[in-house]
Amino acid sequence: MNNVDNPAGALIARPDQHPGTVGRFGNITRMVIHPTAEDPTAPNAGTIRYPAGTGFPLHGHDFAQVWYVLEGACRLGDKRLEAGDLVYHADPHVEQEMFTEYGCTMLFVQYQGPTTGERPIYDRRFDADASTAAADMDLTK
Repeated sequence: MNNVDNPAGALIARPDQHPGTVGRFGNITRMVIHPTAEDPTAPNAGTIRYPAGTGFPLHGHDFAQVWYVLEGACRLGDKRLEAGDLVYHADPHVEQEMFTEYGCTMLFVQYQGPTTGERPIYDRRFDADASTAAADMDLTK
């Protein structure tokens, strides 16, 4: 659904109705809202499921983001996150290494940094054409 379909202006989407794609770290992503040529300032918003034994390394971003742990648990640096925890990353920020032993699902919202003006990256990270082997592994972006 897009804003043309909804005259009230709200974009309404359901991650559970998205087939999901495999992300760069073996995660299953359902970014149902994301930047497009028509709406380049839209956020990346949707769910990410990290299966048991997955995560990501220490890295940084110039955009901002919010995570909400929906189910499961993970370790972010030396902190344990579990269902109900909310994480805010201002821009720019460094994300500590994340790892989940048993699996974890999070709502992710990545948006243009109010300080840096940098936008979140969608292409080749969350789109159906991305493959883990060919993905841009430069985590400084």
